[in-house]
Amino acid sequence: MSKIYFTSDLHLCHKKEFLWGGRGFDNVTDMNYEIVKRWNNIITDEDEVYILGDSILSDTEGGIEILKLLKGKKYYVYGNHDTDDRITALKTAFPEMTFLGWSHMLKIGKRRFYLSHFPSITRTIDDNPNKQGIINLYGHTHQDTNFYNNNPYMYHIGMDSHNLTPVSLDEIIEEIDRKKEELNV
Repeated sequence: MSKIYFTSDLHLCHKKEFLWGGRGFDNVTDMNYEIVKRWNNIITDEDEVYILGDSILSDTEGGIEILKLLKGKKYYVYGNHDTDDRITALKTAFPEMTFLGWSHMLKIGKRRFYLSHFPSITRTIDDNPNKQGIINLYGHTHQDTNFYNNNPYMYHIGMDSHNLTPVSLDEIIEEIDRKKEELNV
């Protein structure tokens, strides 16, 4: 049975040491291929993966070749490093990928998710707890925690808080429900 996953900020081919070094690698090549290894260890060709921006930096052509190694049916929301030229290159290289623009609303069951590269306040913890609300799934911040300012309605799906792997919808929902219980909201 297929699953739904989310991720952002792969930064494949990002030549700046602060990124790959900060992730514990000796060079960008090691980081690129470790991301591929970890991704393909959990994602199947049937799984859906929402990439919320900034998949490639520095070397678009090289990054595209690495993205081609990643399993799953992919959906893409643009990030701040997704220039017009990079978006055009991605669309050309991946005609089967669904490009969702700068943000996207996704309804799964009774839950609604606002997908964006940037953190966006969709609901505060002071709102009516009897309503489900909209949950923002975001990247961009490269934080190593999953909640923005401890807000259970703003969940970071980026590589840096998920051991350089996409995170499953099931895990996201479990964590959000635990956080809401912990905060009594």
